[in-house]
Amino acid sequence: MGIYYFDLRDGVRKRDRSGIQFRNDGEAISHSEIVAEKIRSDEPTRRGDLCIIVIDESGREVHREEVFPSTSPAA
Repeated sequence: MGIYYFDLRDGVRKRDRSGIQFRNDGEAISHSEIVAEKIRSDEPTRRGDLCIIVIDESGREVHREEVFPSTSPAA
């Protein structure tokens, strides 16, 4: 079990100071996906490069979840 922090970044990084306990990285990543979906449904207007950055208790970045993923076609 470990504490994971979910920072928001949209130009300026907003730090999560409280964190949430999960068993592993996978559970924390799944949580970030749920949070991103909630933001998309609550705020359907695209907000730039908004993403959720998952940080473990050692300070290591585990994952970045784009809230409004790019929809540009692959080249």
